[in-house]
Amino acid sequence: MADSLLLPRRGPCRSTWLRARKARPQLSLSRRPRRRLGTLRWCGRRRLRRRLLQAQAAGADWRKGGCPVPRAAVARGPKTAAPSPASSPTPSPAPAADADPSYLATLPIPPVRPAGPGRALVLLPLEQGFTFSGICRVTCLYGQVQVFGFTISQGQPAQDVFSTYTHSRLTISAVHYSMPEKSKKEMKREARTLLRSHLNRDDRCWLMKNFSPLCSIVMLEHLKTSTVNFIISHPGLSYVFVQESPTFQINSEYLALRSVAIKKERKKNGLRLTESALSALEELVNVSCEEVDGCPIILVCGSQDVGKSTFNRFLINQLLNSISCVDYLECDLGQTEFTPPGCISLLNITEPVLGPPFTHQRTPQKMVYYGKTSCKNNCENYIEIIKYVFSSYKRESPLIVNTMGWVSDQGLLLLIDLIRLLSPSHVVQFSSGRCKYMPNLTPDYVDDMDGLYTKSKSKIRNRGFHLAEFAENFDFADEEKESPVVFTGHKLMCVQSDFTFRKTPRNRDSHNKVLRDLAVLGYLGQLQPPVPKPLSPLHGLTPYQVPFNAVALRIIHADVAPTHILYAVNASWVGLCKILDDVRGYANGPILLAQTPICDCMGFGICRGIDMEKRLYHILTPVPPEELRNVNCLLVGAISVPQCVFKSQRGLEGTIPYVTTDYNFKLPGASEKIGARETEKTDEEKLYPKPRRYRKTN
Repeated sequence: MADSLLLPRRGPCRSTWLRARKARPQLSLSRRPRRRLGTLRWCGRRRLRRRLLQAQAAGADWRKGGCPVPRAAVARGPKTAAPSPASSPTPSPAPAADADPSYLATLPIPPVRPAGPGRALVLLPLEQGFTFSGICRVTCLYGQVQVFGFTISQGQPAQDVFSTYTHSRLTISAVHYSMPEKSKKEMKREARTLLRSHLNRDDRCWLMKNFSPLCSIVMLEHLKTSTVNFIISHPGLSYVFVQESPTFQINSEYLALRSVAIKKERKKNGLRLTESALSALEELVNVSCEEVDGCPIILVCGSQDVGKSTFNRFLINQLLNSISCVDYLECDLGQTEFTPPGCISLLNITEPVLGPPFTHQRTPQKMVYYGKTSCKNNCENYIEIIKYVFSSYKRESPLIVNTMGWVSDQGLLLLIDLIRLLSPSHVVQFSSGRCKYMPNLTPDYVDDMDGLYTKSKSKIRNRGFHLAEFAENFDFADEEKESPVVFTGHKLMCVQSDFTFRKTPRNRDSHNKVLRDLAVLGYLGQLQPPVPKPLSPLHGLTPYQVPFNAVALRIIHADVAPTHILYAVNASWVGLCKILDDVRGYANGPILLAQTPICDCMGFGICRGIDMEKRLYHILTPVPPEELRNVNCLLVGAISVPQCVFKSQRGLEGTIPYVTTDYNFKLPGASEKIGARETEKTDEEKLYPKPRRYRKTN
């Protein structure tokens, strides 16, 4: 016996493997699923087989459209052990109303159920989420859910949610809500009563069958907007909202989501905030709701692609859960949130922000068109514009300040000037291991460092400065100048970013260019008639006729010869502005400005044509006529109309206007370079971006 223990262990023979293989449960597949299964690799087939067997063991009939349950909900047995056909899974006892939330978090999410054409039902246990891509209208029928930090409760209006592939996918999460002491039977009776006016009997029975305490019931509806329809009408942009991918399991859940035009995503693709970000959000919300001595000014700064804009949207939504409005100061020229790029604006936000910037273009309270996506060549004008816009802040609600991602060299000095100018109460500084080192902007560091235009101040730590010291630079009300509000320095809140993104230094510019084009298209989408009317091509819309002597002209970003000024304006993106000077009284035109004014921008448009005989500009804009009466200046900057607008308009035949391959870059004013009169490049010219084409009209 002792000798037998020393013998080498013999591996199983072929007959042993055959017996074990025959003992595995068999799956009956039709011809088409067998063909799809054959296209998978060995590991994929094994994974799919295991999920189907888990669903079968849990009591779900996957051949009739059931959805596989999570792995945690199915107890794994030996691979060679086949489940007994006579055995059935024993249902777990239902938890009481005061059950442990950790137990409720382990409950599997039932499959999505269709509730009619373009509608789907989602039942979410407590602290569970549903991550998706696409656009839909979300209505909370029972309970309480949260989307991007905004809470939607039963009885509240539906919200339009935009979960795109250009940003992190959004998640609908069931959150805890207060409930009186009730039994599960009473809770189900109450839920059945609330759902009676929304759902038919079969849907209500399905929900009651999967009902659990403190769960939430959500209705997802197919959503169509004129802006989204206009964006996806251009070739190559439909991928922004929905991306089709091959699926090997077509069931009722897949069909229900497809009717809503959304797609279920993995949880890891959803938005995830770090602990430091969540802690900062909680503190800022508490401060904004409990502030007694004045509304806080929250300045968010950091390098590029660290999550500043995402944090701002989440913070806005969190604040709107408790207060009625939030003010927002946009200081990022390249990636604006509520306006087309190249603007510095102040907005009063009263509605939640549940999507990327190109889905919520809004009218600002005050806006100035800077005309470029970067201020590296004219920082002084940038600071002056921020002063002008910030003077309209009434200090009646919290203010969130979004800054640029330029935080190195002169950009850091400019940020120090901005902190001294705005005097924020809180500075949220983002940092990441992928970005260059940025010093902590503590109050002492800001006081001891010279800015780009300001000098350091040597003062003790607790010394404050009265609002009256800055009143001479801003047009505050008299009662605000005399107020006893004293700023004692800001509080620095460091947030460690852990965002994963596909941007690299090589493709960052092209990716940002796509986002800027989408913002312009989102703004132009306001020209389209409301759904369900069909889209109208831009060349089919009626433009406004503006006489030459009614408006002044100024090219912001380049030195253009007066003889070529109309070529630069034609087919360009123009800012519709209001200057204080009276331009009336000129018999002819065009009226040219010698300097770029700092003035209010009422909106934007496209100069789609110039009539030289009648001396008229043809302007296409969504700005209402009552505001257009105040426009007396057209500003042209480096922001261009997306190429897809020229090349992909429906109904065009023959030669496409404003598009040419025969272009002379040697013409004065044919490039963005200031004073570009010669062909050879100087050191100063190399600092400017690539030239942009000014298109001639036919």
